[in-house]
Amino acid sequence: MARTKAFDPDAALQAALELFWLRGYEATSMADLVEHLGIARASIYATFGSKHELYLKSLERYSRLLDPALIDELSQPGPALPAVQGLVTRFAEEAAGDDLGRGCFITNTAAELAAHDQHAARRVEASWTVLETALTTALTRARAQGELPADRDPRALARMLLVLMQGLRVMGKSGHDPERLRDAARQALELLG
Repeated sequence: MARTKAFDPDAALQAALELFWLRGYEATSMADLVEHLGIARASIYATFGSKHELYLKSLERYSRLLDPALIDELSQPGPALPAVQGLVTRFAEEAAGDDLGRGCFITNTAAELAAHDQHAARRVEASWTVLETALTTALTRARAQGELPADRDPRALARMLLVLMQGLRVMGKSGHDPERLRDAARQALELLG
């Protein structure tokens, strides 16, 4: 008879996500994972595969939780520009108040792994594509509704905002002056109006 797992794989994956998010991939050892998850190394391997596979599953979970919320936030009925402005402002405020220095798990992965890990790079790119597409769609709606000048390119603006938002997260994680982040966000938002 097969043995049943003595732990909740979903809870273990969430715990791994939190540890990787806080420490990063390289700074998290298998011993750290065993201790933090409270399960044996063999169980981690049997359930999730290697440390790298567990990291990628954690990253995928993070995206599954985050990406739909961003899409929902930008696709509410009514005026679209306030939703875009609110999202950019929220990113700036989160970055300015990042007391834990965690940043964004996607951005952290881009900085730590994407240049030399094609699997991580694909997951980062997929998440950024979701955000860029949601921003483009919202800005296209804003232009169609007369909230954005007709000569503005929604896709180019979305790309600029994506780069800005990721930059806010990097600078917030590194402890830069919160007003610098807020000023950058305000200047970017002025380009929309």
